[in-house]
Amino acid sequence: MVFVSISYNYSPDYTTPEAWLKRTGSYNGLLECLGKTNTVICIKQISYQGKYLHSGIHHHFVNFNSKEPYFSYRINQYVKSLKPDVVLVHGLHVPLQLIHLGLILNKSVKIIVQHHAEKPANGPRKFLQKIADRYVGAYLFASKAMGMEWVSNGNLRSPDKIHEVMEMSSAFYPVDRDIARAKTNIKGERVFLWVGRLDQNKDPLTVIKAFLKFAAINPGAYLYMLYHTEELLPQIKQLLSTTPNSNAIKLIGKIPNEEMLYWYNSADFVVSGSHYEGSGTAVCEAMSCGCVPVITDIFSFRMITNNGNIGLLYPAGNDVQLFDALIQAKKLDLQKERAKALAYFEANLSFKAIARKIQDIATSL
Repeated sequence: MVFVSISYNYSPDYTTPEAWLKRTGSYNGLLECLGKTNTVICIKQISYQGKYLHSGIHHHFVNFNSKEPYFSYRINQYVKSLKPDVVLVHGLHVPLQLIHLGLILNKSVKIIVQHHAEKPANGPRKFLQKIADRYVGAYLFASKAMGMEWVSNGNLRSPDKIHEVMEMSSAFYPVDRDIARAKTNIKGERVFLWVGRLDQNKDPLTVIKAFLKFAAINPGAYLYMLYHTEELLPQIKQLLSTTPNSNAIKLIGKIPNEEMLYWYNSADFVVSGSHYEGSGTAVCEAMSCGCVPVITDIFSFRMITNNGNIGLLYPAGNDVQLFDALIQAKKLDLQKERAKALAYFEANLSFKAIARKIQDIATSL
Protein backbone atom coordinates (compact mmCIF):
# COMPACT_ATOMS: atom_id res chain seq x y z
CA MET A 1 0.00 0.00 0.00
CA VAL A 2 1.02 3.61 -0.52
CA PHE A 3 0.67 5.65 2.68
CA VAL A 4 0.88 9.44 2.52
CA SER A 5 1.34 11.20 5.85
CA ILE A 6 0.35 14.87 5.76
CA SER A 7 0.48 17.72 8.25
CA TYR A 8 -1.09 21.03 7.25
CA ASN A 9 0.90 22.97 9.81
CA TYR A 10 3.60 25.29 8.50
CA SER A 11 6.89 25.27 10.45
CA PRO A 12 9.02 28.06 8.97
CA ASP A 13 11.73 27.89 11.65
CA TYR A 14 13.04 24.63 10.20
CA THR A 15 15.25 25.14 7.16
CA THR A 16 16.75 21.68 6.51
CA PRO A 17 15.39 18.12 6.39
CA GLU A 18 17.89 17.07 9.04
CA ALA A 19 16.65 19.68 11.50
CA TRP A 20 13.04 18.63 11.02
CA LEU A 21 13.76 14.91 11.36
CA LYS A 22 15.64 15.57 14.59
CA ARG A 23 12.60 17.46 15.86
CA THR A 24 10.21 14.58 15.05
CA GLY A 25 12.25 11.63 16.29
CA SER A 26 9.41 10.34 18.49
CA TYR A 27 7.26 9.85 15.37
CA ASN A 28 9.71 8.95 12.59
CA GLY A 29 10.17 5.44 13.91
CA LEU A 30 6.48 4.73 13.32
CA LEU A 31 6.71 5.69 9.66
CA GLU A 32 9.87 3.62 9.30
CA CYS A 33 8.06 0.56 10.65
CA LEU A 34 5.14 1.17 8.28
CA GLY A 35 7.68 1.55 5.49
CA LYS A 36 8.98 -1.98 5.91
CA THR A 37 5.89 -3.39 4.18
CA ASN A 38 4.51 -0.29 2.43
CA THR A 39 5.59 2.75 0.46
CA VAL A 40 5.46 5.68 2.86
CA ILE A 41 5.59 9.33 1.77
CA CYS A 42 5.67 12.05 4.40
CA ILE A 43 4.70 15.60 3.39
CA LYS A 44 5.76 18.51 5.56
CA GLN A 45 5.83 22.28 5.07
CA ILE A 46 9.02 23.94 6.30
CA SER A 47 11.37 26.61 4.93
CA TYR A 48 12.87 24.11 2.53
CA GLN A 49 11.64 22.52 -0.67
CA GLY A 50 12.80 19.18 -1.99
CA LYS A 51 12.71 15.43 -1.51
CA TYR A 52 14.74 13.55 1.06
CA LEU A 53 14.99 9.78 1.48
CA HIS A 54 15.70 8.72 5.06
CA SER A 55 15.47 5.21 6.52
CA GLY A 56 13.21 4.10 3.68
CA ILE A 57 10.76 6.99 4.06
CA HIS A 58 10.22 9.43 1.20
CA HIS A 59 10.08 12.89 2.77
CA HIS A 60 8.60 15.57 0.52
CA PHE A 61 9.19 19.08 1.81
CA VAL A 62 6.90 21.69 0.26
CA ASN A 63 5.99 25.27 1.06
CA PHE A 64 2.33 25.99 0.29
CA ASN A 65 0.66 26.70 3.60
CA SER A 66 1.72 30.33 4.06
CA LYS A 67 -0.22 31.25 0.92
CA GLU A 68 -3.21 28.96 1.35
CA PRO A 69 -3.84 28.61 5.09
CA TYR A 70 -7.42 27.34 4.96
CA PHE A 71 -8.24 25.18 1.95
CA SER A 72 -4.63 24.18 1.13
CA TYR A 73 -5.68 23.56 -2.46
CA ARG A 74 -2.20 22.99 -3.85
CA ILE A 75 -0.99 20.66 -1.13
CA ASN A 76 -4.12 18.53 -1.45
CA GLN A 77 -3.62 18.34 -5.21
CA TYR A 78 -0.05 17.30 -4.48
CA VAL A 79 -1.32 14.52 -2.20
CA LYS A 80 -3.67 13.35 -4.95
CA SER A 81 -0.83 13.28 -7.50
CA LEU A 82 1.02 10.73 -5.37
CA LYS A 83 -1.82 8.22 -5.92
CA PRO A 84 -2.10 7.07 -2.31
CA ASP A 85 -4.05 4.13 -0.98
CA VAL A 86 -4.15 5.65 2.49
CA VAL A 87 -3.77 9.27 3.62
CA LEU A 88 -2.82 9.76 7.26
CA VAL A 89 -3.82 13.30 8.31
CA HIS A 90 -2.39 14.78 11.49
CA GLY A 91 -4.90 16.63 13.64
CA LEU A 92 -8.68 17.09 13.78
CA HIS A 93 -8.33 20.87 13.79
CA VAL A 94 -8.26 21.20 9.96
CA PRO A 95 -11.81 20.38 8.81
CA LEU A 96 -11.75 22.62 5.72
CA GLN A 97 -8.60 20.95 4.44
CA LEU A 98 -10.14 17.54 5.15
CA ILE A 99 -13.34 18.37 3.29
CA HIS A 100 -11.42 19.51 0.24
CA LEU A 101 -9.14 16.47 0.40
CA GLY A 102 -12.11 14.13 0.61
CA LEU A 103 -13.79 15.79 -2.35
CA ILE A 104 -10.83 15.50 -4.72
CA LEU A 105 -9.47 12.07 -3.81
CA ASN A 106 -10.63 8.90 -5.49
CA LYS A 107 -13.36 7.26 -3.41
CA SER A 108 -11.17 4.19 -2.92
CA VAL A 109 -8.56 6.19 -1.00
CA LYS A 110 -8.84 5.72 2.75
CA ILE A 111 -8.45 8.77 5.00
CA ILE A 112 -7.27 8.18 8.56
CA VAL A 113 -7.01 11.11 10.98
CA GLN A 114 -4.72 11.04 14.00
CA HIS A 115 -5.63 13.01 17.09
CA HIS A 116 -2.89 15.26 18.51
CA ALA A 117 -4.36 16.58 21.78
CA GLU A 118 -7.08 18.75 20.19
CA LYS A 119 -10.33 19.09 22.10
CA PRO A 120 -13.80 18.98 20.46
CA ALA A 121 -14.65 22.32 18.89
CA ASN A 122 -17.89 24.24 19.21
CA GLY A 123 -19.59 26.73 16.90
CA PRO A 124 -18.70 26.90 13.18
CA ARG A 125 -15.66 24.62 13.49
CA LYS A 126 -17.81 21.92 15.08
CA PHE A 127 -20.17 22.14 12.11
CA LEU A 128 -17.23 21.79 9.72
CA GLN A 129 -15.82 18.84 11.66
CA LYS A 130 -19.17 17.08 11.28
CA ILE A 131 -19.02 17.60 7.51
CA ALA A 132 -15.38 16.48 7.31
CA ASP A 133 -16.32 13.33 9.21
CA ARG A 134 -18.15 12.08 6.09
CA TYR A 135 -14.82 11.60 4.32
CA VAL A 136 -12.87 9.98 7.16
CA GLY A 137 -12.67 6.22 7.54
CA ALA A 138 -10.98 6.06 10.93
CA TYR A 139 -9.73 8.22 13.79
CA LEU A 140 -6.75 7.35 15.94
CA PHE A 141 -6.89 8.42 19.59
CA ALA A 142 -4.40 7.48 22.29
CA SER A 143 -7.41 6.49 24.38
CA LYS A 144 -10.75 5.37 22.99
CA ALA A 145 -12.46 7.29 25.80
CA MET A 146 -10.95 10.50 24.41
CA GLY A 147 -12.45 9.76 21.02
CA MET A 148 -15.83 9.01 22.54
CA GLU A 149 -15.87 12.55 23.95
CA TRP A 150 -15.88 13.78 20.35
CA VAL A 151 -18.80 11.48 19.55
CA SER A 152 -20.82 12.46 22.62
CA ASN A 153 -20.14 16.14 21.88
CA GLY A 154 -21.56 15.66 18.37
CA ASN A 155 -18.38 16.48 16.42
CA LEU A 156 -18.08 12.91 15.11
CA ARG A 157 -20.94 10.57 14.35
CA SER A 158 -19.85 6.97 14.75
CA PRO A 159 -18.03 5.33 17.65
CA ASP A 160 -17.07 2.60 15.19
CA LYS A 161 -14.55 4.98 13.61
CA ILE A 162 -12.70 5.51 16.90
CA HIS A 163 -9.58 3.38 17.33
CA GLU A 164 -7.22 3.30 20.29
CA VAL A 165 -3.70 3.80 18.94
CA MET A 166 -0.83 5.49 20.75
CA GLU A 167 0.06 8.86 19.22
CA MET A 168 3.84 8.41 19.25
CA SER A 169 6.51 6.21 20.77
CA SER A 170 10.06 6.26 22.12
CA ALA A 171 13.45 5.66 20.56
CA PHE A 172 14.96 5.11 24.02
CA TYR A 173 15.76 1.72 25.54
CA PRO A 174 17.10 0.18 28.77
CA VAL A 175 20.79 0.57 29.59
CA ASP A 176 22.79 -0.51 32.61
CA ARG A 177 21.78 1.53 35.66
CA ASP A 178 25.37 2.08 36.83
CA ILE A 179 26.41 3.40 33.41
CA ALA A 180 23.41 5.75 33.31
CA ARG A 181 23.96 7.10 36.81
CA ALA A 182 27.65 7.65 36.15
CA LYS A 183 26.57 10.10 33.44
CA THR A 184 23.75 11.82 35.36
CA ASN A 185 25.25 11.75 38.87
CA ILE A 186 21.87 10.69 40.21
CA LYS A 187 21.94 9.06 43.61
CA GLY A 188 19.29 7.53 45.82
CA GLU A 189 17.61 4.25 46.65
CA ARG A 190 14.28 5.17 45.08
CA VAL A 191 14.63 7.91 42.49
CA PHE A 192 11.63 9.71 41.02
CA LEU A 193 11.80 11.67 37.76
CA TRP A 194 9.64 14.55 36.50
CA VAL A 195 9.83 15.54 32.82
CA GLY A 196 7.69 18.36 31.42
CA ARG A 197 6.81 22.03 31.35
CA LEU A 198 6.37 23.88 34.62
CA ASP A 199 2.87 25.02 33.71
CA GLN A 200 -0.60 24.81 35.23
CA ASN A 201 -1.63 21.76 33.20
CA LYS A 202 1.44 19.77 34.24
CA ASP A 203 0.81 20.93 37.82
CA PRO A 204 4.31 20.64 39.33
CA LEU A 205 3.22 22.33 42.58
CA THR A 206 0.87 19.47 43.47
CA VAL A 207 3.64 16.97 42.76
CA ILE A 208 6.21 18.88 44.83
CA LYS A 209 3.87 19.32 47.81
CA ALA A 210 3.15 15.60 47.91
CA PHE A 211 6.77 14.62 47.40
CA LEU A 212 8.06 16.90 50.16
CA LYS A 213 5.66 15.20 52.57
CA PHE A 214 6.81 11.80 51.31
CA ALA A 215 10.51 12.71 51.55
CA ALA A 216 10.04 13.87 55.14
CA ILE A 217 9.50 10.25 56.18
CA ASN A 218 11.72 8.75 53.44
CA PRO A 219 14.97 10.72 53.60
CA GLY A 220 16.62 8.71 50.81
CA ALA A 221 13.95 9.69 48.25
CA TYR A 222 14.69 12.31 45.59
CA LEU A 223 12.63 13.93 42.85
CA TYR A 224 14.67 15.12 39.88
CA MET A 225 12.80 17.66 37.77
CA LEU A 226 13.66 18.19 34.11
CA TYR A 227 11.83 21.02 32.34
CA HIS A 228 12.18 23.28 29.32
CA THR A 229 9.70 26.01 30.29
CA GLU A 230 9.58 27.84 33.63
CA GLU A 231 6.09 29.31 34.03
CA LEU A 232 5.72 28.24 37.69
CA LEU A 233 9.39 28.23 38.66
CA PRO A 234 9.09 31.34 40.91
CA GLN A 235 6.24 29.74 42.87
CA ILE A 236 8.20 26.50 43.12
CA LYS A 237 11.27 28.25 44.47
CA GLN A 238 9.11 30.15 46.95
CA LEU A 239 7.61 26.89 48.19
CA LEU A 240 11.01 25.25 48.52
CA SER A 241 12.44 28.24 50.38
CA THR A 242 10.04 27.60 53.26
CA THR A 243 10.62 23.84 53.44
CA PRO A 244 13.33 22.24 55.60
CA ASN A 245 13.75 19.18 53.35
CA SER A 246 13.82 21.09 50.04
CA ASN A 247 17.00 19.19 49.13
CA ALA A 248 14.75 16.28 48.16
CA ILE A 249 13.70 18.27 45.08
CA LYS A 250 16.40 18.62 42.43
CA LEU A 251 15.60 21.38 39.90
CA ILE A 252 17.72 20.30 36.93
CA GLY A 253 16.15 22.26 34.07
CA LYS A 254 16.60 21.58 30.38
CA ILE A 255 18.50 18.50 29.22
CA PRO A 256 19.49 17.79 25.57
CA ASN A 257 17.25 15.11 24.11
CA GLU A 258 20.13 12.77 23.35
CA GLU A 259 21.02 12.71 27.06
CA MET A 260 17.50 11.76 28.16
CA LEU A 261 18.36 8.09 27.62
CA TYR A 262 20.58 8.21 30.69
CA TRP A 263 18.14 10.20 32.83
CA TYR A 264 15.30 7.78 32.21
CA ASN A 265 17.59 4.84 32.94
CA SER A 266 18.81 6.47 36.15
CA ALA A 267 15.32 6.66 37.67
CA ASP A 268 13.04 4.10 39.27
CA PHE A 269 9.76 5.98 38.83
CA VAL A 270 8.35 8.64 36.52
CA VAL A 271 5.90 11.09 38.12
CA SER A 272 3.35 13.30 36.37
CA GLY A 273 0.76 15.79 37.58
CA SER A 274 -0.91 16.40 34.21
CA HIS A 275 -4.58 17.31 34.07
CA TYR A 276 -4.77 16.59 30.32
CA GLU A 277 -2.53 14.91 27.75
CA GLY A 278 -3.11 13.92 24.15
CA SER A 279 -0.97 10.87 24.84
CA GLY A 280 2.01 11.32 27.18
CA THR A 281 5.40 11.51 25.51
CA ALA A 282 7.56 11.66 28.62
CA VAL A 283 5.74 8.81 30.35
CA CYS A 284 6.01 6.66 27.24
CA GLU A 285 9.73 7.38 26.94
CA ALA A 286 10.27 6.64 30.62
CA MET A 287 8.44 3.31 30.38
CA SER A 288 10.56 2.33 27.38
CA CYS A 289 13.51 2.44 29.79
CA GLY A 290 11.73 0.57 32.56
CA CYS A 291 10.53 3.45 34.75
CA VAL A 292 7.43 2.66 36.77
CA PRO A 293 4.71 5.35 36.35
CA VAL A 294 3.10 7.22 39.24
CA ILE A 295 0.81 9.45 37.23
CA THR A 296 -2.61 11.06 37.08
CA ASP A 297 -5.81 9.17 36.37
CA ILE A 298 -6.61 10.73 33.00
CA PHE A 299 -7.81 8.98 29.83
CA SER A 300 -4.48 8.79 27.99
CA PHE A 301 -2.60 7.65 31.11
CA ARG A 302 -5.12 4.89 31.74
CA MET A 303 -4.24 3.52 28.32
CA ILE A 304 -0.47 3.91 28.87
CA THR A 305 -0.69 2.00 32.17
CA ASN A 306 -3.10 -0.70 30.96
CA ASN A 307 -5.89 0.79 33.07
CA GLY A 308 -3.65 1.23 36.09
CA ASN A 309 -2.22 -2.29 36.04
CA ILE A 310 1.29 -0.86 35.69
CA GLY A 311 2.45 1.53 38.39
CA LEU A 312 -0.08 3.74 40.16
CA LEU A 313 -2.73 6.31 39.20
CA TYR A 314 -4.05 9.16 41.36
CA PRO A 315 -6.60 11.98 40.80
CA ALA A 316 -5.11 15.06 39.14
CA GLY A 317 -4.62 18.01 41.46
CA ASN A 318 -4.83 15.92 44.64
CA ASP A 319 -1.56 16.04 46.59
CA VAL A 320 -3.01 13.90 49.41
CA GLN A 321 -3.82 11.08 46.99
CA LEU A 322 -0.41 11.45 45.35
CA PHE A 323 1.25 11.16 48.76
CA ASP A 324 -0.67 7.92 49.31
CA ALA A 325 0.43 6.69 45.86
CA LEU A 326 4.07 7.46 46.69
CA ILE A 327 3.74 5.44 49.90
CA GLN A 328 2.31 2.55 47.87
CA ALA A 329 5.08 2.91 45.28
CA LYS A 330 7.67 2.29 47.97
CA LYS A 331 6.05 -1.09 48.68
CA LEU A 332 5.95 -2.26 45.05
CA ASP A 333 8.11 -5.09 43.77
CA LEU A 334 10.19 -2.78 41.61
CA GLN A 335 11.71 -5.44 39.37
CA LYS A 336 8.30 -6.95 38.68
CA GLU A 337 6.79 -3.55 37.85
CA ARG A 338 9.74 -2.68 35.60
CA ALA A 339 9.26 -5.92 33.70
CA LYS A 340 5.54 -5.19 33.30
CA ALA A 341 6.26 -1.67 32.03
CA LEU A 342 8.79 -2.89 29.46
CA ALA A 343 6.55 -5.73 28.25
CA TYR A 344 3.51 -3.47 27.88
CA PHE A 345 5.56 -0.85 26.07
CA GLU A 346 6.84 -3.39 23.56
CA ALA A 347 3.40 -4.89 22.93
CA ASN A 348 1.35 -1.67 22.78
CA LEU A 349 3.43 1.52 22.75
CA SER A 350 6.44 0.70 20.57
CA PHE A 351 6.82 1.90 16.99
CA LYS A 352 6.33 -1.66 15.79
CA ALA A 353 3.11 -2.11 17.77
CA ILE A 354 1.64 1.22 16.62
CA ALA A 355 2.52 0.53 12.98
CA ARG A 356 0.89 -2.90 13.17
CA LYS A 357 -2.33 -1.38 14.52
CA ILE A 358 -2.44 1.29 11.81
CA GLN A 359 -1.78 -1.32 9.13
CA ASP A 360 -4.62 -3.48 10.45
CA ILE A 361 -7.01 -0.51 10.58
CA ALA A 362 -6.14 0.58 7.04
CA THR A 363 -6.63 -2.95 5.73
CA SER A 364 -10.02 -3.22 7.41
CA LEU A 365 -11.47 -0.04 5.83
